Amino acid sequence: MTPLMWLYGLPLIVILFFYFWKRSAKHQKSQRVFDETISSGMTEPASIHPVVNHALCLGCASCVTACPEKSKDVLGIIHGKAHLTNPTHCIGHGACKTACPFNAIELVFGTEKRGVDIPQVNPDFQTNVPGIFIAGELGGMGLIRNAVKQGVEAVDSVCKIKGIGKNNDDMIDLVIVGAGPAGIAASLAAKDKKLNFVTLEQESLGGTVSHYPRGKVVMTAPAVLPIIGKMQFKETTKEALMEFWKGVVEKADLKIKDRERVESIEAIKTGFHVKTGTSEYDTRAILLAIGRRGTPRKLGVPGEEQTKVVYRLVDPAQYRNQHVLVVGGGDSALEAAVSISEEVGTTVSISYRSEAFSRAKEKNRIKIADAEKAGRLRVLMKSNVKHIEQDQVVITTDDDELRIDNNAIIVCAGGILPTGFLKSIGITVDTKFGTA
Repeated sequence: MTPLMWLYGLPLIVILFFYFWKRSAKHQKSQRVFDETISSGMTEPASIHPVVNHALCLGCASCVTACPEKSKDVLGIIHGKAHLTNPTHCIGHGACKTACPFNAIELVFGTEKRGVDIPQVNPDFQTNVPGIFIAGELGGMGLIRNAVKQGVEAVDSVCKIKGIGKNNDDMIDLVIVGAGPAGIAASLAAKDKKLNFVTLEQESLGGTVSHYPRGKVVMTAPAVLPIIGKMQFKETTKEALMEFWKGVVEKADLKIKDRERVESIEAIKTGFHVKTGTSEYDTRAILLAIGRRGTPRKLGVPGEEQTKVVYRLVDPAQYRNQHVLVVGGGDSALEAAVSISEEVGTTVSISYRSEAFSRAKEKNRIKIADAEKAGRLRVLMKSNVKHIEQDQVVITTDDDELRIDNNAIIVCAGGILPTGFLKSIGITVDTKFGTA
């Protein structure tokens, strides 16, 4: 090589060396994370998640860079292709699909092992029943940001229905069912567009967040609310977020009718007749923003009818000096167990049917491990409640049958999708096993 070739070639060789070295290190890390995921059994995503078509993926890593959870190694490059390396940390942002320049990523619900019931919803958020729309968690999309965005966009679609906004007869334009993030955002959008609407909430303002334990940290992302403007939290408490929603309602002068449960929806000539426990409404359109909690999932074991069995934690302090059993393996169960174990005089156990807390966030898994190590908490994996007695509970494991003292049981096994209600008004519900 000539001196001139060395002059220009050597820096290029050094640059290429460091590029391939760094790339190799990243690939090795992704492989290590993926192997650890497989060995620990943490392979089931909790929400909507990406599936990569390796025939189209060229390993550009744009999805890895775009992922808001990239610090958790959710996505990685292995053998030149993108992989979901840490599935339990994927919370359905969907940024990876948008970032992929080769259209190699599809967002899916459920997996081959775990099916997810999803109502049929079109891209405009309208169901198979014309005039009935769904936004937010009920449609399978988690995250406050997603719920807010869908609530606003669903109202945009509602406005395209003939007669909406004319206010020239006795019918209202829209009934919004639910006052969580999607319902509040939709209400703001409806008011901004001067629609004649009502917002109904069977419980209280805030949706799923209102049922979190006191002090629970809620992870959110920036979103824009009509009338109000940008909302932005990175980490906040339940109480702070609830105060924010109350402030939004007051500032925008929204009229939310809480404690008003929808009992039936009937199609009429020009729209729908909605009947609640206290009122009746004729409306051209309906937006369901009711979340997926539905009815709490029960254990179905003898003794569950006792008053000591509840299905959500309100205040850990009420369990001081008691023997408490928490049942479940998701974030709500782990958070409940940890918070109660910090109360004076409590004896806390957590029972879960699987071998790993694969649906829970890493932060909560670490807290459980720390509480167990400190002796504040007993963890019973691959176990099931067999029988609930007045002062004890019987639990079966692979190897044994345990009888432990018990004053209270908190079942955090999720909710049953309100499939019966949806089907009663004609909405089709599909079970998704890893389908788009």
